[in-house]
Amino acid sequence: MRWSRFLVLPAAKSQPDFLLSVPAGEDSLAHRRHVCARLIPQSRDSLVELLDIKEIFGRIAPLHVDLGCGDGSFLCALAQRMPDKNFLGIERLAGRIRSAARKAAGLGNVRLLRMETSYAARYLLPAEAVETFYLLFPDPWPKRRHHRRRIVTPDFLSSIHAAFRKNGIIYIATDHLDYFEKIKEVARSNPAFAVADLDIDLPPSRFALIFQQKGAPVHRLALRKVSPVQ
Repeated sequence: MRWSRFLVLPAAKSQPDFLLSVPAGEDSLAHRRHVCARLIPQSRDSLVELLDIKEIFGRIAPLHVDLGCGDGSFLCALAQRMPDKNFLGIERLAGRIRSAARKAAGLGNVRLLRMETSYAARYLLPAEAVETFYLLFPDPWPKRRHHRRRIVTPDFLSSIHAAFRKNGIIYIATDHLDYFEKIKEVARSNPAFAVADLDIDLPPSRFALIFQQKGAPVHRLALRKVSPVQ
């Protein structure tokens, strides 16, 4: 395996440097400590070891994971609604993680991991740990030669299936119809998932608001983990 593509943070620093850059008015020592406390520390070992969810959050509670949490708007709005649940945001881009960490500074039930989402889902999440996944507006990679980069694949569904608790559910949204049809095709080919009702009121994500303002249709799908027939 080519590990270099996943080394997204410098190894073993007590506090990642990029989290120390905060906007004017947010530079108090207390605020900096809260911002840094939301990011899961990383080392080379953390790239191969399963996350210790209880240690990370300091409590046992149902875990929700936002795959590609972006600037944290959706993640933090949801965490405010459900303080009895733990929320983990996973994002690859440093600038977005900075924004998410600032938003999450006052939320004790949010943690952030800067990591490639597909890698984290496959290698870092413990078995039967996750109650709910959110995959909102993943990159559709519209060019045919880039389709192999799309996150929703049979292997991806197998990874999240292993991480799910009983009856776990993933909510998916995209504005790209071709990608949506492909996601449904991949889902139909996996008997470990069933289409679930979308009877949930989720806060709008940043991209959802953008597409709403443009009048662009958004395609949504919910998949639930099902137990194999004995």
